[in-house]
Amino acid sequence: MGRKLQTEGRLRPVDLARGHGLSTQAIRNYEEVGILPAAGRTPHGYRTYTSVHAGALRAFLALVPGHGHRTATSIMRAVNEGAAEEAFRLIDESHVQLLDDRRTLEAVERALRDLDAGTASEPAAEAGPGGTFIGPLAAKLGIRPATLRKWERAGLVRPRRDAVTGYRVYDEADVRDARLTHQLRRGGYRLEQIAPLIAQVRDAGGLEPLGAALHDWHGRLAARGRAMLNGAGELEAYLRERG
Repeated sequence: MGRKLQTEGRLRPVDLARGHGLSTQAIRNYEEVGILPAAGRTPHGYRTYTSVHAGALRAFLALVPGHGHRTATSIMRAVNEGAAEEAFRLIDESHVQLLDDRRTLEAVERALRDLDAGTASEPAAEAGPGGTFIGPLAAKLGIRPATLRKWERAGLVRPRRDAVTGYRVYDEADVRDARLTHQLRRGGYRLEQIAPLIAQVRDAGGLEPLGAALHDWHGRLAARGRAMLNGAGELEAYLRERG
């Protein structure tokens, strides 16, 4: 490969940078961390690049949207070190993560549908002044009060305390969060996986506004999938050029 790099047309750092809106320092940084193979040098010590380096740069920039900067860097470093199998393993892991994210989205949508159906068909839990106590809510969900307390420690429900009795009081938003947590737990999701989803519901201001967020989530997953396809094509072209 060294002979190939020496015999092909020379490119300057600025030639690589200009076509992608990058700085020449970024090109040098990419070489230093292994995203680009080592550059040749002129007798005066100036870096010279070739079409192989241009292909590496195209592959890296195409990999970033689908895999993220860190993983894309690791993929390119593995390829440039001759460890293609490691690069393929990293790509596989990204695809597994994308599939997990799709399944999570499906679980959230399924939980929300079940939640809407359950809310419409079930009677209201026994409530104290301004809210529902832990016993009636636990009974309504078919769980133990200790489970609700565990969810509270995980930040999934945030009941207030009655000023007189000190009892936990769950308002409408708490009941919603408890129902959603219950549905996701039944789907096999761990508390640490559920926490960011509950946070999304709270940030959206409830379940109805979450519909727009779910639509955006679908769009982001689709964009990642397409970006992975594009990155795979550019990486395959780079591998062929490396020989």
